[in-house]
Amino acid sequence: MIDEENGPIRILIADDHQMFIDGLKALLKREKNIHIVAEVSNGADALDFIKKQQPDILITDISMPGMSGVELTKLVKQHYPEVRVLVLSMYNDREIVGEILMSEAEGYILKNTGRQELINAIQRIAGNSTYYSNEVLNIMMTRMKKQKVIEKNTALLTPREIEIVKLIMQEFSSEEIADKLFISKRTVDTHRKNIIQKTNTKTLVGLLKFALENNLVDFHQ
Repeated sequence: MIDEENGPIRILIADDHQMFIDGLKALLKREKNIHIVAEVSNGADALDFIKKQQPDILITDISMPGMSGVELTKLVKQHYPEVRVLVLSMYNDREIVGEILMSEAEGYILKNTGRQELINAIQRIAGNSTYYSNEVLNIMMTRMKKQKVIEKNTALLTPREIEIVKLIMQEFSSEEIADKLFISKRTVDTHRKNIIQKTNTKTLVGLLKFALENNLVDFHQ
């Protein structure tokens, strides 16, 4: 989790459209806990900056000259896993969304999103969570259904564990889950550990993939 006591959330923007960058900066300039540290127009420059000065969050487009946002995300997650990645793009193609999810990006929202959803996405990702907009999640669910992989692994989990996975996907903390289910936080933490082992997931993005594949994401949260 990013410690805001040590300063605002530091963001690097990678996008080859200056007009979009200017608009993004205008949307975020009033947020005291968000600071744009740099802006670049391609993936190579983004990697160069990250090597020298790691931001908290990289906001990237998919289509850029030289290196795509998908390739950039893969390299960042491979070499700088502590840098969170939020993809902000106009692409809503199922295959591209799937590639971003597989690359372990913490978030994906479309460029037609509103200011508040953008801020929510940044804050959730900074809080060591994930943020895929409902529109993007619906695209992924359609893709999963076409691949006929829905509900292939839920037998691995107990009804209580399935319930906890659904609550995790709704951004509930362990403390909130404990209160909601009338159990102790220690019990919730034990369930989470068992869920990670059973689903063979190492990150929240990995758990999100599992939840999507098994129809455990609530789009009406």
